Amino acid sequence: MKNILITGCSSGYGLETARHFHSQGWNVVATMRTPREDVLPRSERLRVLALDVTKPESIAATLEAAGPIDVLVNNAGIGLFGAFEATPMATAREVFETNTFGVMAMTQAVLPQFRARRSGVVVNVTSSATLAPMPMVAVYTASKMAIEGFTASLAHELEAFNVRVKLVEPGYGPTTGFTNNSGSRMDGLIPEAYAPFAERVFAAFAQRLR
Repeated sequence: MKNILITGCSSGYGLETARHFHSQGWNVVATMRTPREDVLPRSERLRVLALDVTKPESIAATLEAAGPIDVLVNNAGIGLFGAFEATPMATAREVFETNTFGVMAMTQAVLPQFRARRSGVVVNVTSSATLAPMPMVAVYTASKMAIEGFTASLAHELEAFNVRVKLVEPGYGPTTGFTNNSGSRMDGLIPEAYAPFAERVFAAFAQRLR
């Protein structure tokens, strides 16, 4: 029976991915910053573990608790919407810590077992924003574009060890918690000068979702 570890399972794509693989008979380790066992079915094949991908000690503890895995899905991420001009560099770094360096750290942590076993799959979840650039999400898009290049290069690097690296570029989903995950980071990121443009962007975005 295959074992899969998925990051960012509290909502959206991570949650649905955990549900899907569990329904297919896999052993699932669903991770979240703040564990919520009520969102997933109770099962001997499913465990919910706490994980903060920005903290090395959290990564190490989670992988030790998880045991050997066959697949890692790097889904954890945070959103950000606002004018780049108004975005503090500290906020940009915070987004990259989760969306970019968190993915790299998780991947690096599982590679020794994959390489030694000469099997394993890493799936990195980015965004359709990398395919069709959107305004007001420059930092977010940059954090995801970095993973696109990372994934492409790493796939060649690990091919000799029979370890596969894949990319998923999902579109926006209303249940992903993109806005909720943005939190207070978005405060003040739409200055008055940008407000008319931001309103048009919001209106166009809402129109696409109808």
